[in-house]
Amino acid sequence: MAHRFEAENWQQYVMNWHDPHRQLEATGREIAIVNSALDSLVTHGVLPHSRYDMDKFDAHRAAVRERFDIPWTAITPRMQRLLYGINAISQPSTMVAVGVFCGNTFVSNAGAAIGPGTSYRAERVVGLEIRQGEADRARRNVGTLESDGVDVQILGEDGGPWLAAYQGTVDLLYLDADGPKGTGKSIYLALLQAGEHALRPGSVVLAHNSVNSARQLADYLTYVRDPDRFTTSVNMVVDDQGLEVTLV
Repeated sequence: MAHRFEAENWQQYVMNWHDPHRQLEATGREIAIVNSALDSLVTHGVLPHSRYDMDKFDAHRAAVRERFDIPWTAITPRMQRLLYGINAISQPSTMVAVGVFCGNTFVSNAGAAIGPGTSYRAERVVGLEIRQGEADRARRNVGTLESDGVDVQILGEDGGPWLAAYQGTVDLLYLDADGPKGTGKSIYLALLQAGEHALRPGSVVLAHNSVNSARQLADYLTYVRDPDRFTTSVNMVVDDQGLEVTLV
């Protein structure tokens, strides 16, 4: 069953992609909107509760600001907090992120398990980036954070074949890749289907760009919103990018 959370005036909440750390609104408003979004995920059965350690999130955000080389990003402050919160609450033992670019999208998820924002014990966090230069940059960025025994891997590989060959369980799968030759975000469905064998009841799938790339994602959104396939799916409209959150 499909649901939708929509923040008030989300259309006006727009960031400069080349200025990723600029504060776009009062911190209290950001927190209130993300808390409401998390509450919505609780209401629809995706999360068990909506509590996360805000001090640890602040430490995570500060570390990314100070240590990461980010040429540009579409991850807004609201989205950064939302991704961190979902991971901190759902506590995936294995998290896989496909299309991590410079590592900012990866660490927005993995930051709840590594670095100063650590709030639970993960076993493995994996980032996949097909462009070798950006995979190297992501590896350098993520390498500035302490992993405390967590298996952290940034791989310069195509996410589709990697997921298809993966043997194990994925507790949280994050999709933010672009397909070849202008296919863009339409690759999400193929990526999900490649990794679907690794998902289990209770796994969570996050798909960035559910708002601005809704047309390209039409097949994907129809697939994850089918109640015969997945337990529930919620479109989180916290900014002009959006995040589809799906519970297996």
